[in-house]
Amino acid sequence: MKPVVGGWSLRRRVITLLTVVGVLLIGLAAAEAAMAARNRTQIDAILNETGPLRVQSQELLNAVLDQETAVRGYAVSGDPADLGPYEAGLDQEKATVSAMRALLHDYPQIGQELRIVEERAEQWRVSVAEPVITTTEQDGTRAGQALVTEQARQRFDEVRSAVDDLQQEILAAREQSAANVRNSSNLLVLLLIIAALVVVVAGTVLLLSLDRMVIRPLTGLATQVREVAEGDYQHRIATVGPPEFIRLGDDVDAMRQKIASDLAEVREARERIEWVNSQLQKQAEELTRSNRDLEQFAYVASHDLQEPLRKVASFCQLLQRRYAGQLDERADQYIAFAVDGAQRMQRLINDLLAFSRIGRLTTGFVDVDLNKVMGDVAGQTEAARQYADAELTWTGLPVIRGEEPLLTNLLANLVSNSIKFRRPDAPPKVHISARLVGAEWEITCQDNGIGIEPEFADKIFVIFQRLHSKDAYPGTGIGLAIVKKIVEYHGGRVWVDTDVPEGTAIRFTLPARPEDVEAAAATTADPAEQPQPADAGEPTPADEASSALPEHSAGPDQPDRADGASESGRTGDMRETVG
Repeated sequence: MKPVVGGWSLRRRVITLLTVVGVLLIGLAAAEAAMAARNRTQIDAILNETGPLRVQSQELLNAVLDQETAVRGYAVSGDPADLGPYEAGLDQEKATVSAMRALLHDYPQIGQELRIVEERAEQWRVSVAEPVITTTEQDGTRAGQALVTEQARQRFDEVRSAVDDLQQEILAAREQSAANVRNSSNLLVLLLIIAALVVVVAGTVLLLSLDRMVIRPLTGLATQVREVAEGDYQHRIATVGPPEFIRLGDDVDAMRQKIASDLAEVREARERIEWVNSQLQKQAEELTRSNRDLEQFAYVASHDLQEPLRKVASFCQLLQRRYAGQLDERADQYIAFAVDGAQRMQRLINDLLAFSRIGRLTTGFVDVDLNKVMGDVAGQTEAARQYADAELTWTGLPVIRGEEPLLTNLLANLVSNSIKFRRPDAPPKVHISARLVGAEWEITCQDNGIGIEPEFADKIFVIFQRLHSKDAYPGTGIGLAIVKKIVEYHGGRVWVDTDVPEGTAIRFTLPARPEDVEAAAATTADPAEQPQPADAGEPTPADEASSALPEHSAGPDQPDRADGASESGRTGDMRETVG
């Protein structure tokens, strides 16, 4: 490949070429604009001047003919009514002449012909029309007809001849304007062709220049770069062409040298990374196996521990029933400690087993009506609510996708916690409500219990974390950990709202069904739409508005039903009261 001759840079060459082409195109554009303006002026002359003049010349002829016909008719009949067309033709002649004069600024010859027509028409009226009219009025039709001679007809023929000359002059002017339009249009087309030729020639020159100054040097550079990319890092890159390409080739060659110098380090680093990755892979496999073994161990151990614990608990309870009061007080205390420990161990194992099963043993997600679930929760917690004189209410709960047993366990844990951590001076009140926030349902369990300090809001969801001693509030400390795991398994999150003025508010989210989100969006878009009564598990905007705090739920005078359905047939706004 031969070096490109010349020291001009590629930028300078392209700018020079584009400048020359731009100057030529600007000049052609200016000429085309001037020619287009001239063409528009000539077309306007045809459409707005010579065209209307032809029509008006014919109207002028018609007006003169009407006058001549009216004069001859009056000479025959003597009826003054026959002079109406004469007067109308005279007025039409004046109006037409006036309109034509307004268009004759650029046509002096036509103006001259128009004046000749006016003069001959006036001579005809003076020498023929008016004498005939006057004679007929005074001496009768016979005398008037005597004045309509061959000489009178010749006078009118002179007027008609003048109008014909006028029309010929107007036609000649129109033909001249049409010829001008054709010439200017042809010249405009010629200029456009020249501009197109300039663009084509400039494009051809640019393509040839780009091929010679850009494509060939770039192709050579690309070929050398591919050789380096294929592994020949010692191949020196040499570039020809404009100065920019030579500098680019030097930069690429410097990059090649840098790559070649760093390649050894990269290879060493890759070998180290591969070794580390292999170690991480082994650790990940070991961790997976360990987690699987631990899960299996927890499951098997919990099952294997059940049988001896049941035996210990059964015999301790049997010992307590048979020998209670027969031994000393300390023996009874020891037996009670053994029974309580065995029972607590059973509860702990059962809770651990339930915790380990969440997300591992799945039945698949289905549509779950939380109002029906709350009916089941009310039945499960009935004994505890009777003992504590507790009140449980819920309003407007939705239908969501999930596993019904897990959701029942979730809500039962929340309700049981609210009843357990009650104040000694007030009967427990627990309210479950829901509201749609974006694409999620936010469900709240609100009670009037002892509350939770803000610094412990996150700690309560950790497994085996307790804020009180087991003597004050019994339990294994795993209930809220189960709640958190169930919520996260369903794709939500759970937290404690520390801003409530009284008691505890535990809120959690569950993904909403697409149809519920679309219905809420449609209701928001059309605020005038009235909400209709919903079927079970399909909350309406009114239900959402009513699902706020316990004081907004149904009053104590409303009938209660344990199956989760009010007498009106709606699942929302229910109340389960025990006390």
